Amino acid sequence: MKKLEDYHFPEDLKTMNNHEMELLSAEIREFLIEHVSKTGGHLASNLGVVELTVALHRVFDSPKDKIIWDVGHQSYVHKILTGRADQFDHLRMTGGMSGFPKKCESAHDVYQTGHSSTSISAAAGMAAARDIRHEHYSVIAVIGDGSLTGGMVYEAMNNIGISKSKVIIIVNDNGMSISKNIGGMSEHLTKLRTSRKYLQTKSSVKRKVQGIPLIGQGVYEGMAAAKNWMKYALMSGGILFEELGFTYLGPVDGHDIPALRGALTRARRVDGPVVLHVMTQKGKGYRNAEKDPGKFHGIGPFDPETGAVLHPSGCTWSKVFGKTMDQLGKEDKRIVAVTAAMEDATGLSDFAKHYPKRFFDVGIAEAHAVTFCAGLATSGMKPVAAIYSSFLQRAYDQIIEDVCIQNLPVVLAIDRAGIVGADGETHHGVFDLSFLCGIPNMHVFSPAEGRQLPALLRYALSLNAPAAVRYPRGGCSCDGDLPEYQGGNQRISEGTDVEIWAVGPMLSHAQAAAEILEKQGYSVGIISVLQVKPMDLSLLNPEVKLAVTLEDGIVLEGFGAMFQEKAPCGLHVLSLGWPDKFVSHGSPDDLYRMYGLDGAGIAESVCSALKNLQK
Repeated sequence: MKKLEDYHFPEDLKTMNNHEMELLSAEIREFLIEHVSKTGGHLASNLGVVELTVALHRVFDSPKDKIIWDVGHQSYVHKILTGRADQFDHLRMTGGMSGFPKKCESAHDVYQTGHSSTSISAAAGMAAARDIRHEHYSVIAVIGDGSLTGGMVYEAMNNIGISKSKVIIIVNDNGMSISKNIGGMSEHLTKLRTSRKYLQTKSSVKRKVQGIPLIGQGVYEGMAAAKNWMKYALMSGGILFEELGFTYLGPVDGHDIPALRGALTRARRVDGPVVLHVMTQKGKGYRNAEKDPGKFHGIGPFDPETGAVLHPSGCTWSKVFGKTMDQLGKEDKRIVAVTAAMEDATGLSDFAKHYPKRFFDVGIAEAHAVTFCAGLATSGMKPVAAIYSSFLQRAYDQIIEDVCIQNLPVVLAIDRAGIVGADGETHHGVFDLSFLCGIPNMHVFSPAEGRQLPALLRYALSLNAPAAVRYPRGGCSCDGDLPEYQGGNQRISEGTDVEIWAVGPMLSHAQAAAEILEKQGYSVGIISVLQVKPMDLSLLNPEVKLAVTLEDGIVLEGFGAMFQEKAPCGLHVLSLGWPDKFVSHGSPDDLYRMYGLDGAGIAESVCSALKNLQK
């Protein structure tokens, strides 16, 4: 049997009939389960779009036709069908293929995505450029129903509807219902309204009726009113898209290749913007993922037979946060938890279950989440917004304008701060220190170990001011909480040659570097930086020759930059962190080593700096 790696995609797809494409879809599912079970990755979302992706590449001509994948974690099938099946052995690994669309990988990845709700804006821009240049190709945005909670979607659709530019939006509906499925009538109306004969007749009738002297325009407006009344009566939720200026098609069975091909062909035929509503099942074809699509959304290596994760995580930062919030919710009825479509991932499931009236999942709408918290805070509540670091970037303006200018007691629980590993550039949380530390009234904290997180969170809530507690992804120590935290930093060791100020979890790397340096005869002091801002330099040893700052964020405008600005005159400062570039995907250990931020790399940099001081 021919392997997926042996096909010449997407060209070979163009000659396949429906039956052959159905067999291909089954083969793709087996391939995905086999490979993702070894490497980890986003499985359920990809299993759900197999037939849709096959039909897309059968009807359209990528890369001439532009296919944009919102978020992008569902692009594995697209990668297979554009000739990259042979790269799946190293999916998301250091130096291997990305788990998201990446322009440098393939001409078929026309737009690099990683965050949600952006595809329609990008499609609008591509279509506008096409129209300006008098070119002819289709622009297709594939967006999940969950991403429709993002405000950019409607800003973009409003612009497209006004411009009447030809953009095809495919709503991959695998969760919430956007429109009632009215079966045969829906299919009949869709075919009727998009047939060439109908479109030609509609245009001809419009011209002829409007051409009737004196009464033509009034008659046409009356006909239009009757047509609109029928649309409201028959189309239910689809009317939203129609009112924005789109032709609404569907719903279509997203696992029926003939139906998909027909719907996509009709969408391509419409002269103007189109929304095609496709119903799919997340995890389709793999029993374990169908039963628990949340677990298989993003998963590590697993046993394909049982679905059991091979290396289950024990205690994690997110679990510690969730346990702490559950306890805090019991102690103080003013505490409210807010998240942006990340209830389970941020550890808030127990809080949501125990205090449902004080838990809010606002969907993929981080900017709204922060301003919503500002509103809660003005009314006497103590909101905690649990948001991934890279997604918090989407709410930068709201943090400044709605929280910090008003000096409101909103606590940001920043999950996945620092390097996150396999998801790469779009998900690394390396910018939060830089953009938060420059905002007046903001307090920033970073625990070095899991046991410190509860105390820092309690302290942040006690400040009655804007505060952020940032913590990384993955496992942590959490056997018993540490004593109450009262602000400031902690001295770990004394040293006279060099002092390393390590922000949060970078403490372990500082300790590894100190061990190497001490073997070389240097006296090394270590400060565990728990309070990033306001900066506390009270523990600084005035006798040291060199101070080294160490942070899991970009070194520009981060903790190191603040330290250098406030350090005593004459003190030499070496700031270490991630460079002024986007760090690719890979295992965290590999990335720390590659960028000189592991123990050996830090020791080498410190050694070099100390030798330069001796010259």
